[in-house]
Amino acid sequence: MDPLLIVLGIAAAVSVFCWVASLITKDTSWVDRLWSVVPAVYVWVFAIAALVSGEEATRLIVMAILVTAWGARLTFNFARKGGYTGMEDYRWAILRGRMAPWQFQLFNIFFIVLYQNALLVLISLPALIAWQNPTPFTGWDAAFAVLFALFLIGEFIADQQQWDFHKAKQAAGGTLEPGFLTTGLWRYSRHPNFFFEQAQWWALYGLGATAAVTAGAGLWGGVVNWTVIGAALLTVLFIGSTVFTESISASKYPAYTQYQRTTSMLVPLPTRQRAAEANA
Repeated sequence: MDPLLIVLGIAAAVSVFCWVASLITKDTSWVDRLWSVVPAVYVWVFAIAALVSGEEATRLIVMAILVTAWGARLTFNFARKGGYTGMEDYRWAILRGRMAPWQFQLFNIFFIVLYQNALLVLISLPALIAWQNPTPFTGWDAAFAVLFALFLIGEFIADQQQWDFHKAKQAAGGTLEPGFLTTGLWRYSRHPNFFFEQAQWWALYGLGATAAVTAGAGLWGGVVNWTVIGAALLTVLFIGSTVFTESISASKYPAYTQYQRTTSMLVPLPTRQRAAEANA
């Protein structure tokens, strides 16, 4: 059976489950709880299909292992924050308060359930390109795999720094100036964890593109192929989510506006204040 059809079938079942569960529990975070799981399942579907057919599967196995490592790290971080204890994403609660009930239900089914589950399929589809082009593993594959691993380590460090800050804030009675993290990787990016998260999926796209290029595809259809839509849409989603999250932070913390002026939103860069001092 075509592995793409299997992936689409799983995605449809997951979408139905998330929607029905959200209606029963009045909790719209079911996609969040499966976010770190289903992409690994999707990529393994393609890897197993290649193994069963006897085709070259090294690239796909590497992709599946990398995505599984990504999922394990994200699952761990989500679990320790209480994500599997029935706690809903605070942003959905805020949006629910700003919308009429029928508006939020439309937002729930079309964005939270359908769009996000479709996106989880799309970011996994470089594995489809690799399955369609079972070419030998190359140096470019190794480079993209190493990049993925480095971005994974970067995200782990950023999340750990954030976790340590919030634990210290909690120990201090809930107040720790300026109210948000500005040290470590967070000195160079307001959301380094978001940056590394997106970068991993661009690296995975690079692995799929390498398969197509190695099979003889050129710039269009190889380096740039239709599965780029997954990483691109993920970036758009993160930018929109970041803007919304920052509007909440700016309303809570007076110093956040200054932090926005001096620190890059996503890509880790020297702070603008330090750059100005260096040029003085």
